[in-house]
Amino acid sequence: MKIVVTSQGPTLESEVDPRFARARYFIVADTETGEFHAVDNEQNLNAAHGAGVQAAQLVAGQGVEAVLTGNCGPRAFQVLTAGGIKIFNGAEGTVADAIERLKSGELTETDGANVGGHWM
Repeated sequence: MKIVVTSQGPTLESEVDPRFARARYFIVADTETGEFHAVDNEQNLNAAHGAGVQAAQLVAGQGVEAVLTGNCGPRAFQVLTAGGIKIFNGAEGTVADAIERLKSGELTETDGANVGGHWM
């Protein structure tokens, strides 16, 4: 499965970023092959408005099936789910830890945003 994990750095050893829209990087990973690459999210780090929608569009453009993050706001949630992307909130530890927790069934798909808009 091709997924995205919000990250504070560009590697699997980087810590999960608890913010979806304002995460420093998105790690695009294939859970079957172990291949990954980092996508820079610098454009949304200090965006005054629209960071959730823009970040969700950036992620959707990666062709992923799921997002692992700490938190996801309402606008990003709406864009991601409209694109058929599953969201798993509550990811923590390293990116590699979050991927392993997904693979072992420890993360549960969320059915809604868990923070309000403009959450930082």
